[in-house]
Amino acid sequence: MVRTDKFYIDGGWVAPAGEATGPVINPATGEPVAEVAWGGPEDVERAVRAARAAFPAFSAAPVAERVALLRRIAQVFTARKKELEAAVTAEMGSPADLSDWMQTGSAILYFNEAADTAEAFGFEQPHGTTRLRYEAIGVAGLITPWNWPLNQIVTKLAPALAAGCTVVLKPSEISPLSALLLAEVLDEAGVPAGVFNLINGSGQDVGAAICRHPGIDMVSFTGSTRTGIAVAQAAAPTVKRVHQELGGKSANIILPDADPGRALADGVGRCFINSGQSCIAPSRMLIPRARQAEMHAGLLAEAAKVRIGDPARAETTMGPVACRAQWDRVQAMIARGIAEGARLLCGGTGLPEGMNRGFYVRPTIFVDVTNDMDIARQEIFGPVLSVIAYDTVDEAIEIANDSEYGLAGYVYGRNPDEAEAVARRLRAGRIFINNPPFDFSAPFGGYRKSGNGRELGLFGLTEYLEVKAMLGYRN
Repeated sequence: MVRTDKFYIDGGWVAPAGEATGPVINPATGEPVAEVAWGGPEDVERAVRAARAAFPAFSAAPVAERVALLRRIAQVFTARKKELEAAVTAEMGSPADLSDWMQTGSAILYFNEAADTAEAFGFEQPHGTTRLRYEAIGVAGLITPWNWPLNQIVTKLAPALAAGCTVVLKPSEISPLSALLLAEVLDEAGVPAGVFNLINGSGQDVGAAICRHPGIDMVSFTGSTRTGIAVAQAAAPTVKRVHQELGGKSANIILPDADPGRALADGVGRCFINSGQSCIAPSRMLIPRARQAEMHAGLLAEAAKVRIGDPARAETTMGPVACRAQWDRVQAMIARGIAEGARLLCGGTGLPEGMNRGFYVRPTIFVDVTNDMDIARQEIFGPVLSVIAYDTVDEAIEIANDSEYGLAGYVYGRNPDEAEAVARRLRAGRIFINNPPFDFSAPFGGYRKSGNGRELGLFGLTEYLEVKAMLGYRN
């Protein structure tokens, strides 16, 4: 049983200061599956006190101890993986296969990746006549989103622990069940009291209190650009470090010589994964104008492979979007695309055929899209693909870069040199060339309104570190 009525603070499960609660809705049915306690500033204050008290000892512990702790966490997580998968499916409507290999499987990899990175990192390094010392920044406030609930917690939590930081976490109120189970995993793995603290609640109450609190030394936030701005404003008076991974509207350039079978299958699959609720989704596909008819037919064929249904069924490849508000937004954006004059290749508004409940969206592909349309400029966060035709590669690059975002980009082409040349010209933080194997230590973050800072690997670790220069140290 998940402890939905308590928070995890200072190494134990404690009752919240108030009596506020919020429902957890299963998006596949629209029905509540749990009622979770919501906290406020008093609970944040208690968690910060615990984290600050634990910080001196934890940050001074040998790196080998923190590495061993991360590996124990990964082991306990693995042992309880099925429970965690079930929680994600219940709160997110994530198909069972996706809950297995991405929603939870990636978290195990990220704990071990953080351990590997810390093990290899020089926390003290000579620099001429100076000695550089990398020290934990302090108490880290982590505010995480609902779309990849465990994945996005772990990409922050693992490097924070590796660096020697203590943590106050506010998971999304939409998907809190897996986070509560993760707290049990951390407790079972032996995380010292006060090192990890979890409070559920709203962004207005818990999130804002974390951002404002002078006892929190940095905030790492993942979510919308609009909320990211509010986070930075709330944190500004305390001059704390603010790390942000925000929105995206990533372009996928299919070069004239690309293999259409591979490029279209990957492009549709990546756009529709997790019901389109991914910040790096390639939601703008740029195709050669001369090959439109061929590629439109290929896109229709790929969309027809999507299997919408009960997330618990093995054959389901797409579940619902996470909540009613998100369903409403996606529906409004699809209607907006139609009003703007884009042509529906497939999909549209309303529930998919055969569905009479839940927050399911029809997989939707728009063609004849221009880059000035709202569906090409705004992050929709649903299974909606906008297809834009181009005449020259230079024009495709110009369209791709004509965005307020810059989180990711995609390039497909048979000639590796030409594909890499295009990748160099894209203004985004992570570029995928011909769907490469995933690199779990590659830095992740964006340009422009997609945020600042990086997660994962060496760059993710250093986000949680301060640099001390010791001049005159006897190197």
